[in-house]
Amino acid sequence: MASPAKAERPGKKAVLGGPATVVDTACPLDCPDACSLAVTVHHGTVMSLDGSENNPVTGGFICAKVRRFGERVYGPDRLLHPAVRKGRKGDGKFTRVTWDEALALVADRMRAAKAKWGGASILPYSYGGSNGLLTQDNLDATLWRRFGASRLARTLCAAPTGAANMALYGKMPSITYQDYPEAKLIVLWGVNPSASGIHLIPYVRDAQARGATLVVVDPRTTPLARSADVHLAVNPGTDVVVALAMHRHLFATGRADEAFLREHTRGAEQLRERAAEWTFERAASVAGVDAATLEHVAELYASSSPALVKCGWGLERNRNGGNAAMAVLALPAVGGKFGVRGGGYSMSNSASWNIDRTWIGAPEPDTRLVNMNHLGRALTEYRDPPVDVLFVYNCNPAATVPDQRRVLEGLGRDDLFTVVFEQVMTDTALYADVLLPATTFLEGYDFARAYGPISLELGRPVVDAVGESRSNADVFGELASRLGVLGEQEPAGELDLLVRVLDSLPGAIGADIRTGARPAPPFGSRPIQFVDVFPNTSDGRVDLFSAALEASAPRGLYRYQPDPATRQYPLALISPASDRTISSTLGELPRPDVKLLMHPADATARGLVDKDLVRVFNELGEVHCELSVTAAVRPGTVSLPKGLWRRSTRNGFTTTALTPDTLTDLGGGACFNDARVQVGSLATA
Repeated sequence: MASPAKAERPGKKAVLGGPATVVDTACPLDCPDACSLAVTVHHGTVMSLDGSENNPVTGGFICAKVRRFGERVYGPDRLLHPAVRKGRKGDGKFTRVTWDEALALVADRMRAAKAKWGGASILPYSYGGSNGLLTQDNLDATLWRRFGASRLARTLCAAPTGAANMALYGKMPSITYQDYPEAKLIVLWGVNPSASGIHLIPYVRDAQARGATLVVVDPRTTPLARSADVHLAVNPGTDVVVALAMHRHLFATGRADEAFLREHTRGAEQLRERAAEWTFERAASVAGVDAATLEHVAELYASSSPALVKCGWGLERNRNGGNAAMAVLALPAVGGKFGVRGGGYSMSNSASWNIDRTWIGAPEPDTRLVNMNHLGRALTEYRDPPVDVLFVYNCNPAATVPDQRRVLEGLGRDDLFTVVFEQVMTDTALYADVLLPATTFLEGYDFARAYGPISLELGRPVVDAVGESRSNADVFGELASRLGVLGEQEPAGELDLLVRVLDSLPGAIGADIRTGARPAPPFGSRPIQFVDVFPNTSDGRVDLFSAALEASAPRGLYRYQPDPATRQYPLALISPASDRTISSTLGELPRPDVKLLMHPADATARGLVDKDLVRVFNELGEVHCELSVTAAVRPGTVSLPKGLWRRSTRNGFTTTALTPDTLTDLGGGACFNDARVQVGSLATA
């Protein structure tokens, strides 16, 4: 099969030196929307990025983050050639080498580590720098599996919500953006589309214009919270009790759909029992909200149809995150909100295409499983075997993983051999022994799979690879060949892998992509839950009380673990998504001074005023930055953005320096919002 050609069309305007060309592609970065893009190219150089009309949901506009992506492609931090470290780890001093020299060095060290310690001494470490089907869990997975490396539990985000969604519904496809205007009630719970998923906002506004009631549950006053009918500014970590109080109301007032529960669920009685203790008064006291307002929200939900609950990822980032997601996602089953357009729940649609990656040519071995939130422990404490080789790609753990000081201590080990395969000089890349330059999504093929709306689009290269950068598939194919774990007839690079994946996609999806048609799942792009799609559980029922999760959760299902705040560290530090980065991607770009958001009451109590330089600290570390006094966060809560790089603060540490590496109740996720801190003036420190 010939490779899919670049989709080009003449530019609408001339650029100095001749006309521009507009190339269509798609964004595979870690965002629900997967925008179609129109990239203006002149003489092989990206001039600008804009939205294209190919994806009707995202058509015509894109976020400001991706609009600036050309600054990453050609910026001063771009890695252009392979290099090896000279000097101390962390100093960022490197000597240029050839690709052959770099890959030979990596392969030799991997062989030596396996011979001395076993394959589990090699830890591949990656996450969501790109969510495309070609850039992760392909030839890289084949290499790690066949070489017997440690396995990585990718739990930095979406692990608790994913565990809840899988247990309850088997990740049944959920309400898509296009059906939000059909809802009479929309509850946005722990999600801020203004920072992540901007294409949802017009659909919410359309629903409001049609008379829908909007409820936002969030510790911050987000843009949509400002226009909401009700804003429940809950204490971080208390979402579970708020949702359980709503369940109690449904059961106690006879608004639970008993017929639906009998026919389509199991475990309803256990959920009823666990919710029984959470009166509005008790839940409101724990959550820090008004009991009457909470009762009003519960009554709105009970009496509205279609009623839609959007479960975000903000509510999972604490010790109660999995149970919070369970309680929130169970609401439409108990309340009988399924079966109508715009009714039910909305979460991730990533599983809607039934793509099972059959092209990975190796079974997963029974090697050591490392939770990625415990990277600091793995690098400093693991002994049987120790982590001898760390291979980092598609992520920046020096900035994003809990217990930052211990992570940096581990990265600084003289005996650790670290490979960083990256696009730019990240905080992690500074600690590399070998640097490998990676292509961006504008320089290669990939698949953009949305998980908000349901869409799948082929991303095409719009320019040639910058410098000597290479794609993930090309590099991992080459390494696998050098290490003798790749067969002669298997794909060894990006184009071969692209053909393999297209041939392996279910149904007519691959054929549609080849011809330029927009593929659609068999149930369509706007499924109605319990009409077009049903739970993918073993018996097709909603499992409201999973026995497996009940056994694995420290306190069982639908239980609340108290706030870990102490007198010494009384403030909850949260780190929500920002409008500057996608996770930590693009964190290298210049930005205004980072500010800690604090409620006026908390600032006054500490003798602080707006624009003070402050230290945010706990027993793990401290962060120095400027203060912004604002009512946009609730009392007792302070906020710093997610995705900060070390250069973003005054002392070179980010929120992860204050975040414990404790794990969520379900799924082993990160407890970013369980960071409990104190704040004081730097001037008096």
